[in-house]
Amino acid sequence: MSLSLGAEPSGGNVARVQAGRCSLRRQSDGAVVVPRAKWCASFLCRLRGLTFHRRLNPDEALILVEASESRLGTAIHMVFVFFPIAAIWLDSQGLVVDARLARPFVSVCVPRRPARYVLEGVPALLDHIHTGDRLEFVPIR
Repeated sequence: MSLSLGAEPSGGNVARVQAGRCSLRRQSDGAVVVPRAKWCASFLCRLRGLTFHRRLNPDEALILVEASESRLGTAIHMVFVFFPIAAIWLDSQGLVVDARLARPFVSVCVPRRPARYVLEGVPALLDHIHTGDRLEFVPIR
C-alpha cells in the first residue's frame, strides 16, 4: 500500500503517514530509498528540523511538509545543525526538483524550483536520489 504525494489529508493512508512515520520508495524501480522518515507537518517540527541534533542514523530522515509548493516556504536553515545533510526537495507529485548537500551553519538553502516537501537525511542519500526521480510515501504500520 503506498501514498501518492499529491494526495489530500482526507485519505486513510495519508492520515497514517501524517500521524507519524513512513518510508520512501522510488517509483521507477520500487527501491526503498529511506526506510524510516518522520513526518513534520507542524510549524514547530519544521522550524526545529535537525537543529541541535548531534547525528542522524543512516536509515532515518525527516520530511518537512508545506501546505503548498513554494521556493521560500521550503527553504531550510542549517544554523545549529552540526553535521552535513542531504537536502532533497519534492513537488506535490513526488518529483525530485532539487537535491544537494547542505553544510553545517550555512544560513539558508533555497530549492531551485518550487517544492512542497523537503527530505532531510544522511549525505549518502544523494547517491541514491537524484533530480528527476519520482518518490512515494509508504505508511509504516
